[in-house]
Amino acid sequence: MGKYVELTKENFDATVAEGVTMVDFWAPWCGPCRMIAPVVEELAEDFEGKATIGKVNTDEQQELAVQYGIRSIPAILFFKNGEVVDQMIGAASKDAFADKINKLL
Repeated sequence: MGKYVELTKENFDATVAEGVTMVDFWAPWCGPCRMIAPVVEELAEDFEGKATIGKVNTDEQQELAVQYGIRSIPAILFFKNGEVVDQMIGAASKDAFADKINKLL
């Protein structure tokens, strides 16, 4: 069963360095973030072995949020080999996230 990776400043760079990674910047108090949480978990299962799905709690990892210019959450960044190649702000459908990942694979 696939699971998303809890990202911190300690493991972030190594996690996004290779392949395709979708990173959900979220916070526990954010309604839309909680709304897409099950979708993020499903994507982690669907893309296991193909892409990495990670989550950054912006309350606990403020440095990462600042580093990537996160001003509004949920913010979803898509990385390919360590570079930000796309982003989405706000809640979206599972299909919308999956389409972005599939285009990068």
